[in-house]
Amino acid sequence: MRLQRSLGALSDRRFAWYFTARTVSTAGSVMVPVALAFAVLHIDQSAGALAQVLGVRTLTMVVFLLVGGVVADRFSRIVVLQVSHVLTCLTQALAAYLIISGDATLTQLTVLEGVNGAVSAFTMPAMMGVVPLVVDRSRLQQANALLSFSRSGLAVIGPAVAGLLVVGVGPGWALAVDALTYAVAIVCLTRVGLPRRSTESASAGAPHRSMVRELREGWSEFTGREWLWVIVLAFGLTNAIHSGVIGVLGPLIAKSTASIGEAGWGLVLSAEAVGTVIMTLVMLRLRLRRPLRAGMLAICVLAVPMVLLGVAPAVVPVAVGFFLAGAAVEVFGVGWSTALHEHVPVSVLSRVSSYDALGSFVAIPIGTFLYGWLATTVDVETLTVVSAGVYVAISLSALLSRSVRELGRSSGDPARTGAAADEPSRS
Repeated sequence: MRLQRSLGALSDRRFAWYFTARTVSTAGSVMVPVALAFAVLHIDQSAGALAQVLGVRTLTMVVFLLVGGVVADRFSRIVVLQVSHVLTCLTQALAAYLIISGDATLTQLTVLEGVNGAVSAFTMPAMMGVVPLVVDRSRLQQANALLSFSRSGLAVIGPAVAGLLVVGVGPGWALAVDALTYAVAIVCLTRVGLPRRSTESASAGAPHRSMVRELREGWSEFTGREWLWVIVLAFGLTNAIHSGVIGVLGPLIAKSTASIGEAGWGLVLSAEAVGTVIMTLVMLRLRLRRPLRAGMLAICVLAVPMVLLGVAPAVVPVAVGFFLAGAAVEVFGVGWSTALHEHVPVSVLSRVSSYDALGSFVAIPIGTFLYGWLATTVDVETLTVVSAGVYVAISLSALLSRSVRELGRSSGDPARTGAAADEPSRS
């Protein structure tokens, strides 16, 4: 009976199909970070080359995020996801073909991942806006935990499988699997039925309104909540550090350290996913009374694997650090998604989430390029330890805001104002 209650969100057919689509697409996506990193390093074994591909992907995503938020609030979020998935499938399939055939160049991968990043700018706001429409409000935290469980559960084996594929047959095959899963997810999304817009809500979000006006409305909702912009500001800085240390230095250290290697790096990332899975089981049962306070305290744990990469670059200690980090990320992730779903109206949720993503990710390209340069000029051990200390200081500084510390669970239903009218009719 307790298990049935924990999985209760899946009793809604709409959420069940959406959950299936997300799970299938994630099955391939979890292999991409490992496959892409080592595909680049096979072409050019330098931190600068890896930073270039990752940085351009994030940069194009940042550029299009606000447009993606408006599009997701204006049109059917399921249709937006389907179109985005088609484009992601095509770009990953082409990248896979080039890598497998041995014809891939650094420029080609940079361009393809740049396109992929632009597409993801439409995918993320749409995904954030779908959840409150396909599950009962009382099950929002549970639904977010289930989605996270699916993602992290697959991430347990995905990076390890990707590492083995890289060693065995090459990184292109992992990207080919990713392309295939997006094709399957497109079909699953056709089974998700969303509510139609009411006359009033349709008028409020009709296409004749200018994009500038809709962006201003989203900005007003974003800046009007101190807890929201404070967290986003903090993550704008910490994500730059994280992307530099984990995204750039991590694969570089793994490839140059015999005690880790390419396959070992996949296992390390899988350990992070194990930590997330275990914490997800806890989050299915535990109600966070102060989700942001708990989340920001937990996120400080991400400094642990950063330090270990520098001072103890071996599979076991680094994997332990990533395991703890995975558990910490889950606490913050579920708490943050639930706070957005409970405190932000659904009619503007995609736009608000696009400002969230923009602020959180805008410095990532800077971080990747910066660490690509720092890796050639600063001792790696010193760089990882100092970065970890700065990461913790910034994370804890967010708790100086009372609105962050004290934000609780919503007893009202502001997000449902227009929720039943969010999606246009497809009849």
